[in-house]
Amino acid sequence: MIQVVKDIFGYIKNRRVLKHVVFWSVLYLFLIFSDASYDPLWVITIARASHIIPQIIVSYFIAYWLIPNFLYTKKYFLFFLYAIISAYLMCVLSRTLMVHVAEPMFRGAPFEQEPILEILTDWKKLVRGYFFTIYSIAFFFLLLRLSLERIEEQSLKKEKTAIELKMLKAQLNPHFLFNTLNNIYSLSIINSPKTSESIGKLSEILDYVLYRCDQKYVPLSGEITLLENYISLERLRYDERLKVSFTHNVAADTKIAPLILLSIVENAFKHGAGEDAGSPEITINLSQQEAIVSFTVFNTVVKQASEDSREAIGLENIHKQLALLYPNMHTITIDQKEDSFEISITLNTQHHES
Repeated sequence: MIQVVKDIFGYIKNRRVLKHVVFWSVLYLFLIFSDASYDPLWVITIARASHIIPQIIVSYFIAYWLIPNFLYTKKYFLFFLYAIISAYLMCVLSRTLMVHVAEPMFRGAPFEQEPILEILTDWKKLVRGYFFTIYSIAFFFLLLRLSLERIEEQSLKKEKTAIELKMLKAQLNPHFLFNTLNNIYSLSIINSPKTSESIGKLSEILDYVLYRCDQKYVPLSGEITLLENYISLERLRYDERLKVSFTHNVAADTKIAPLILLSIVENAFKHGAGEDAGSPEITINLSQQEAIVSFTVFNTVVKQASEDSREAIGLENIHKQLALLYPNMHTITIDQKEDSFEISITLNTQHHES
């Protein structure tokens, strides 16, 4: 039974016109059966119809024409002018339907009907008897519509964010994999004994990237292990000329967005050690103080390296991912000199602990 109800709601949800028909039908039935008068049901049904028709008209008029065309465009004078005129006309319509259509149907003997001119000029009766009845439903409809639009907007925003993050990760992961496979290929050509060790490290990295960091936020300890494996893998490419230092001081295993730290370190190796034939240096420092995670990567660069090389695809992704995942909760500082490059980020993780 529950599944049948879910299927019905699912069917209605995806059909806009049907959704509106069901809404007004349910509301109409509710108004009929909640009527406290002692009139027969068929009389109440006819009387309520004289109200529901103007209520439907004014609801769509306000929601789909008046507000979008005048309130949202800041044409306030025209908005209030049309609102007043439409309120008057809808009250007249409702009163006319009641007096000249509904009442003759349930009042058998001939009776004196209120003239149209009197209906048009008796504004006190229109306000007292019809304005609040009509516009209470119209405002309820408007509030419901705006609430549903807000929910849908938030849902679409989340979907958009998730899609953007997937696209960014799709750019990052193949980029990292391509570089690493090139490194292993270089070792295999010279039959280096480090080849098998590098494959093992790569296997651990891929296991983490593919299966352990598919969540929006992951434990910081896993990211530290990932960095240690990556650094170990990169060390295999270089001799003693490369100096790498990785220090971390983390008190609690907080959660952060995955792969952001890796892309910064990867950038340092690619545009620091990878382009420096001398004695490159890379210094990595990770620390945590309560909910604030600080990460700094320093690397030397060759003086003739172009400025474009320093702003690699990884760093572009960093800016985009942090803007999506840590809006107004992160900082990025870049210190670029002739022979060095340093990037520091801070992340406020207080909302991502759970």
